[in-house]
Amino acid sequence: MTTPRQQIRALHTASTVTVYQAYPPRIGGPAARDGRFPAAWKRDRMTWIKPSFLWMMYRCGWGAKQDQETVLAVEITRQGFAWALEHACLAHYDPALHADRDSWRRALRQAPARVQWDPERDLFARPLPHRSLQLGLVGEAARRYADEWTVAVSDVTGLAHEVHARVRAGELAAARRLLPAERPYPEDERLLAHLRG
Repeated sequence: MTTPRQQIRALHTASTVTVYQAYPPRIGGPAARDGRFPAAWKRDRMTWIKPSFLWMMYRCGWGAKQDQETVLAVEITRQGFAWALEHACLAHYDPALHADRDSWRRALRQAPARVQWDPERDLFARPLPHRSLQLGLVGEAARRYADEWTVAVSDVTGLAHEVHARVRAGELAAARRLLPAERPYPEDERLLAHLRG
């Protein structure tokens, strides 16, 4: 079966969806320890969440990039995830979805969330033909994410390092077995129709 060009794939349960972020240890450590974001986590800044583990590995260099040494798996409510999608604006102008550039810019300025569809990555960080959701949260959405939607926070830096070690050793089957069991997310087309760029 062919993977749709734009599809949300994630580790999810009946009530939660797992997203990934990477932080310096001063933020990531307390978040994982306490199961919530510390006061030092700036709730007034844009934060990007990614349901794809491998896309996060591409972004943070398997937890090796500066200030991204602690990789977090953040379990959030599906209700919160749906709210973010419903209130999101596509991060780029698309004439098929927006009346004109000015109306898109206005919508983007007002939206508490934005969506990018970036190429999914394989174990070697090479781009794949299908795209993965990146969800940017700002203002109300960022505050809700940190203080209302977050159910659990886990430090998965060790997993990132272990998968990367298997890839470097050429043990690709073993590396794949370690990956989170991401599967297509049950999407509500009403929430995504305005985000299908």
